[in-house]
Amino acid sequence: MASGEQRRITDLGTLKALAHPLRMKLYRLLFAAEAATASQLAEQVDEAVSLVSYHLRKLAEHGLVEKAEPRSADARERWWQPATQGVSIRDRDFRDAPEKAAAHVAASRLFQEQRSEMYRTYLDQRATWGRDWNEASSDSESLLRLTPAELAEMKRELLDVIKRYDALARDREAAGDGLRREHVALHVYGFPFRV
Repeated sequence: MASGEQRRITDLGTLKALAHPLRMKLYRLLFAAEAATASQLAEQVDEAVSLVSYHLRKLAEHGLVEKAEPRSADARERWWQPATQGVSIRDRDFRDAPEKAAAHVAASRLFQEQRSEMYRTYLDQRATWGRDWNEASSDSESLLRLTPAELAEMKRELLDVIKRYDALARDREAAGDGLRREHVALHVYGFPFRV
């Protein structure tokens, strides 16, 4: 990946570019693979290579993905990679106009639906993952009573823990620890509700 930082999306055009169902799937797959060709991604999403190439170019136009160094001897293959170490999208950047707020809500719904789809796929395949992965996997719900400041503090602490484990695993893998790692999705939601 070109940049070790997350990119904060603040403009409507980039939000809309990412908030396309196929583009978001491609972005996630590319992020997990670190680099891939349109052909490799097309196989995973069961779409035509030309369609996947088109959507990768759209993501590139908004600086979300970029060309990567070739990983094979085939000069005809174009490799892609995420342009940054992820993206962040914050509500406060899209509140100033109704169309921006509506686009942010629509994007958030799409992202949540795709996260739910990822978890349903895991549940459907749970038996194939084996005991260790099933015992390590987590599904919990906590109903707390917090202030906005307490929720914000908890969010920061959780993100720090996530970043620490990501860096630790990357360092161990780079050092060649030989352990079997899989991609792991961690979805944490914190939001108010009334009863």
